[in-house]
Amino acid sequence: MASSSSATRKRAKSISRKASFVFFLLILLQIPLFRIPCRFGICKSPLQVTSSQLIESRYIPQFVMKALLYPGVVGKAIYKRKPLPSYSRVLNLYKFKKASSRTDYYYLEVLVGSYFAVAGAFLGLVGSWRLSLSGILLIIWGIAKEAVLGQRGIRDHSSAYIYPTMSIALVLAFFSVKGDVQRLIRCFTGKRKFKYV
Repeated sequence: MASSSSATRKRAKSISRKASFVFFLLILLQIPLFRIPCRFGICKSPLQVTSSQLIESRYIPQFVMKALLYPGVVGKAIYKRKPLPSYSRVLNLYKFKKASSRTDYYYLEVLVGSYFAVAGAFLGLVGSWRLSLSGILLIIWGIAKEAVLGQRGIRDHSSAYIYPTMSIALVLAFFSVKGDVQRLIRCFTGKRKFKYV
């Protein structure tokens, strides 16, 4: 019994680590998960939403923001078969503009969820956290709420959209939590044992 429990823990840890790493790449490479208006014009990933807020606040040095955004710029250039942009021009590639605080207020869940998702992606490399899952769920809730209820302060409701890749992010975020994976494995192995008894 102890050996099966140990094997379950090892399997859950392995699945959790792999899911956390893929989720980290998904966030770092800025794979489009959704679309909302922000200070970059249109943001399509949690890292873009977070970066647009941090650049405006000026609490984080610009070289840190460039380092965070550059892998996504490189990935996009490789995907579109374009020459790699220079590191010094990273922030110029994003169409940064002053957004109204009203728009930020209406997408507050998406903003908080983006912070959670980005923090969870980085913390997931060293341990099992629920930040990623909480962040993705908050983002989905924020955009779904906007689509269903609508806010009078935003004229173009069609600018908020969830891409199908969000389902991949949700699955990865769930599997990055070791405890949940462990319970899931126990659930399936328990059913299998019950079946043959």
